[in-house]
Amino acid sequence: MPNKIIPYNPKLKILAQKLRKQGILSEVLLWKELQRKRFGVEFHRQVPMLDYIVDFYCHELMLVIEIDGISHDMDGAMIKDENRQNALEAYGVVFLRFRDEDVRKDMRNVRLVIEMKIKEVKNKN
Repeated sequence: MPNKIIPYNPKLKILAQKLRKQGILSEVLLWKELQRKRFGVEFHRQVPMLDYIVDFYCHELMLVIEIDGISHDMDGAMIKDENRQNALEAYGVVFLRFRDEDVRKDMRNVRLVIEMKIKEVKNKN
């Protein structure tokens, strides 16, 4: 299975630590689902990668989970998200995105999608 180290901007380490302490509601809710290897793999929160910080990352699978809140609907945000995703995918990272509202209101389906994606990525490796 892949477990490639992806470089990151060291200046982002402190910002990532601050973000871990804050967290929006949907991030906190999803973190409760992801922690303690509930899906059989380990995730980390607010991980610096290249010049970005991703919401959740599984090193073992090179799987990123992002929560798109209302700020992702603003002008230019979708293009920035796409550019970030493309840059990380060039390193072999796999993305899974959820809307903030889905995490808050439909966790059951969010869990199912995560489980399916983990199985898919494991089967490819």
